[in-house]
Amino acid sequence: MKRLNSIILFFTILLFSCDDSSEFDVVIVGGGAGGTSAAIQSARNGAKTLLIEETDWLGGMLTSAGVSAIDGNYKLPSGFWGEFKDSLVSHYGSLEALKTGWVSNVLFEPKVGNEILKSIANKEQNLKILFSSSVSSVFQPKDDYYNFIVNSSKGHFSSKVLIDATELGDILPMIKEDYDIGMDNIEMYDEDIAPKLKNDIIQDLTYVMVLKNYNKNVKIEKPKNYDPSEFYCSTSSINCTESDKALWAPNQMMNYGKLPNDKIMINWPIYGNDYYSNLLEMNHDQREEVFKKAKEKSLKFLYYIQDELGFYNYSLSDEEYDTKDKFPLIPYYREARRIKGIVTFSLNYIKNPYDQKYPLYRTGILVGDYPVDHHHDAHPDKKSLPQLAFYPIPSYSLPLGSIISKKTSNFLVAEKSISVSNLVNGTTRLQPVVLQVGQIAGLIASESIKNNISTNEIDTRDIQTKILNNGGYIQPYLDVEKNHPFFKAYQRIGSTGILRATGLNIGWSNQTWFYPERSIVLDQLLKNLGNYYDLNKNPLSDLRTKTIFKWISLVQNQEIKNQQKIWNALGLSNFNSDRKINRGEFAIILDYFLNPFNNFKVDIKGNIIKNEY
Repeated sequence: MKRLNSIILFFTILLFSCDDSSEFDVVIVGGGAGGTSAAIQSARNGAKTLLIEETDWLGGMLTSAGVSAIDGNYKLPSGFWGEFKDSLVSHYGSLEALKTGWVSNVLFEPKVGNEILKSIANKEQNLKILFSSSVSSVFQPKDDYYNFIVNSSKGHFSSKVLIDATELGDILPMIKEDYDIGMDNIEMYDEDIAPKLKNDIIQDLTYVMVLKNYNKNVKIEKPKNYDPSEFYCSTSSINCTESDKALWAPNQMMNYGKLPNDKIMINWPIYGNDYYSNLLEMNHDQREEVFKKAKEKSLKFLYYIQDELGFYNYSLSDEEYDTKDKFPLIPYYREARRIKGIVTFSLNYIKNPYDQKYPLYRTGILVGDYPVDHHHDAHPDKKSLPQLAFYPIPSYSLPLGSIISKKTSNFLVAEKSISVSNLVNGTTRLQPVVLQVGQIAGLIASESIKNNISTNEIDTRDIQTKILNNGGYIQPYLDVEKNHPFFKAYQRIGSTGILRATGLNIGWSNQTWFYPERSIVLDQLLKNLGNYYDLNKNPLSDLRTKTIFKWISLVQNQEIKNQQKIWNALGLSNFNSDRKINRGEFAIILDYFLNPFNNFKVDIKGNIIKNEY
């Protein structure tokens, strides 16, 4: 039997290897938020790209799952996330038109998001999309290590680079990739809020409901085994006697996910329609049974909303999804298998990025600002689990090595399966981050094709430069927007660590500030400069403008003439040779003359490769 299978496989490979239509530079499995942005970016960058998606929609959690209320990165519109947001503004007429509910500043109808993503994708001539296609197997031929074979329900395909953009990391076990599931123990990454013992508990999932106001009684039939007490504490109620959470009035709960055109997204975590099941290692039939139960939970909550709370005119929208039961195509997944990447981004790298084993802040490729938010309220043993709702952090940069496999060459991830700790997944799972993850995965894949190198050999600074040129952020500065004239210079200098940012948490707001107008602390500057330049050979004694110019002249071995003229030409003002230079001015001058960002390459872990000065 084994021999027969080998023969069949041999002839299968032989058959499609002769067909150019089956050969791609990049194959992406999964057309969710990450997979869609990966495919678009890869195609834009010239790679022949194939996207394989199980449903007939694009967008995953944003659209197919109905989670059309975007959390995070509202003031950090980096890369494709900013492009998608701008497209929503164009569709609805204004940014204010997206502020329909209080959970988010960007809310939209799922079908609109799907239409926008398809419209953007359809413009890419290098992109082919297979909808309603499942992947049965993936492997790397032993005689061609840099090639993948993908067997799908729509055919067999080969690619030089493979991207797992499935919602749950389903390609990882197919290629025998190393990955983690569930909670890490405190010793693994020295995260002080992690549990003492490792476990396989993942976050709750939710079968979201998109409701429509029918302006008449559309009360559904009472579900089997319905018990209203299950939902008493979902809102403020005299019937609620146990809740340890802040409770909202029914109207506030309904307006939580209010969408345009009088629709409502029901994704309510407080005694609502969250459902627990660790389905990551389940087969298809087992998962379908989980989905059935999750839908039943949501229907019970809908009946409660109608019968107990009095919103009998709201029911599942008949305009959103072309499904028999009017539910979204897929559930809302908050967690997946997590790959073991070249680096693992843990909580301490967010809280204190400048004092860790590796200077990963130098390798930032995208930004996020949402708190660490974990949903475990539906777990039967929830009281024993860490309480991780909205754990405060500064905004952060995700490192390049977290989306590149440590084990398998030319294999990337582009969804929730990135190499982060379980705790950090609570913030990186949010869709503005996922859209960026996908875009960068597509960029890395296409650049590796263009330069005929493996994804593990990618040049960190080259990728970062292309991100900046494509409207992306590599540092999460709130006070330097991407239309700022010095945006790129501040981003570059910030990524060297020569001038370091300040991270803050204020309420639910997670922030990082560059503070260009602030003065420089000389001792700290000298310490940071010493990582790049020989200060014994070329000492820096003070921070006056003339002293800075003299020091730069010594380093580059060339005198700087016409200093005021250059100062003005760079867009700086108030030239005074005896005045102390501020952070922003120093960043501009340093970036222009010495350009440490490009002249000192860094490896994928952020270590400096000294090749100049």
